[in-house]
Amino acid sequence: MKQHSVLSDSALRQGIKNGGILFAGNINLKIYGTLKCASGKRMKRKNRVFFSSEKEALNLGYRPCGHCMKIAYQKWKNGFVQ
Repeated sequence: MKQHSVLSDSALRQGIKNGGILFAGNINLKIYGTLKCASGKRMKRKNRVFFSSEKEALNLGYRPCGHCMKIAYQKWKNGFVQ
């Protein structure tokens, strides 16, 4: 997990380009989603964190976004996420 507030813009772009950053999350709400999610784009920089995989986000206690990850969210909501 990488916090947006400590990453420079160039380091963030490089991480996305290299595939090291695939998902973003809200550190306060414990929600993660895709980088293109409209809800995620609205959050404040100080609340945003980045993950290299869904597994990393889930292991840290984050849940899938109900907007951009509807299927994963429904599985999580119904208790099927491990």
